[in-house]
Amino acid sequence: MPKNVATPFGLKMKSLLVGAIVALTSLSMALPALADDYPERPINMIVGFGTGGSADRLARLMSGYLSEEIGVPVQVTNRPGAGTQVASNYVLNMPDDGYTVYASTFAPYLTNSILTGGANFSVDDFNYINFQWFDLDLIAANRDSGYEDLPSLLDAMREGDKQVRGAVVQGSAGHLMVRLLLDRAGIPQENLNLVTYNSGGEARSAVAGGQVDFVSISAQGSEGIREFLTPLAIVSDERIDQWDVPPINEALEPAGVEVPILQGSMRGFAVTSEMEREFPERFETLTNAIQSALARKEVQDHLERNEMGGAWIGPDRANELMRENFDVFEQYAHLLK
Repeated sequence: MPKNVATPFGLKMKSLLVGAIVALTSLSMALPALADDYPERPINMIVGFGTGGSADRLARLMSGYLSEEIGVPVQVTNRPGAGTQVASNYVLNMPDDGYTVYASTFAPYLTNSILTGGANFSVDDFNYINFQWFDLDLIAANRDSGYEDLPSLLDAMREGDKQVRGAVVQGSAGHLMVRLLLDRAGIPQENLNLVTYNSGGEARSAVAGGQVDFVSISAQGSEGIREFLTPLAIVSDERIDQWDVPPINEALEPAGVEVPILQGSMRGFAVTSEMEREFPERFETLTNAIQSALARKEVQDHLERNEMGGAWIGPDRANELMRENFDVFEQYAHLLK
């Protein structure tokens, strides 16, 4: 009979260690979800505008509810400038790990920062989780300006000398609409003293305080200054209940001018596209948290009291709408250069 061959103790231990390492490696590969306890620390919500504007107010209202849903604090940080380009670059330069969420009025500001602002990114570099607040643009004069309708405002601009002062948010749909009005009415762009701001709050304060004669800006966010305004037109094909004012082309009919109807503001939340690719489970966690927050009656009531939108359309539709917005604005971007 063959003799039993003894295995050296050191070799036995080495084999056991190798086996244990292989087993642990296999287990970790089989259970990746257990290794990711996202989120483990606060989430930073970056707002593309200054304080007081519609995007900022929406972010601050939603941040508390998102924190409740996701289980960690959500901190709001404002990074205004260059038509949201400052905030966009900041978000794109942060780690793509799900701890940075972008809150903004993405359409049309992100679109215009690409088309006219020389941005080195594209709309596809972001994944839009949801657009919950859609808003039409309002053209309104300061109540003491003397302008009672849109044709009289255009006539004053036609006289030149930059006597008329207007307020817009840089790169907004309202900004482009003012440029389109001048273009279609045959009025030189330089006839208007047009002041651009980095947030809707600043532009509204300017018209409410009489620093400018009129403003072209989102309608729903302007409820707070209604008493200081004479509304002239809503950028829409039809009248709306909120403002007793004609649609823009109806308002322009006496002047013999017609303009294209531009899509208004789309506000919501996004992350980088790379974050969704690298951490799909984290993207799903964020998405579900926002959707769950918007499904709560108390959240919808809070949004309604503050005259903000609370729609849920989800990532697929939000990304589709963003690309559609880009295609439309690309046709008229030359007016903002």
